[in-house]
Amino acid sequence: MDALPLTRRHHQRLRDMHRSAGWPCHDAIEIDLLAAGYLERRFGPQGHETLRVTDAGIALLARAQQRNRAQRDAHERLVARVAQAQVREGRLAWCGLSLRAPLPRDDGGQDWALANPDVFSIRRSSRADWLEPVVHEIKVSRADLRADLRQPAKRAAYLGMAGAVWYVLGRDARGRAIGAADDVPAECGVMAECDEGLRVLREAPRRPVPALPLHVWLALAQATPTPPDEPAQAWL
Repeated sequence: MDALPLTRRHHQRLRDMHRSAGWPCHDAIEIDLLAAGYLERRFGPQGHETLRVTDAGIALLARAQQRNRAQRDAHERLVARVAQAQVREGRLAWCGLSLRAPLPRDDGGQDWALANPDVFSIRRSSRADWLEPVVHEIKVSRADLRADLRQPAKRAAYLGMAGAVWYVLGRDARGRAIGAADDVPAECGVMAECDEGLRVLREAPRRPVPALPLHVWLALAQATPTPPDEPAQAWL
């Protein structure tokens, strides 16, 4: 059974089947799961066919869930680490914001996209042109990094809302970086997690941002910035 190379679509179908009434789709994904023993066919009194996730399928889902939970925990830890690094530099940082960003069209027009930067930060300044908004996008797995890099519109949205965009690369189970600077397009900077903190692999190109749009200010006003992890006295 383990010889079958399962993709994300296979795992998603197995999860969907576990939550559903078991009606078959009769497609290639289903054939793979049946052949691997993760699904089994059942026939009712009237001959109606349904599918059931087998014990092997449940075990597979449990293993995938554990991996996903570990990745989420690693992601959240690195997000917090990056946000605290921004706070220690005297910036205001937010995690998990939903911000609208302009996307220019080939005809000269403009579309809008909703983006969710892992960390969004600005300088503490009363001057609109000194705020220097920065986006940090956190990646803790090679697969997630590659999937993200196949979404140029998402990257363009980040570039449209900030003066600099960084990709922060975590480490795998063996402590190795999940990527290198050359894996990330040149319009973004790259950092790598290390024992000492965050190491710059390539500086992020910077461009001036005259002022934050009103919709960004409204989103920031409704969110809570990351508090410092140090005692208040440390800032005095």
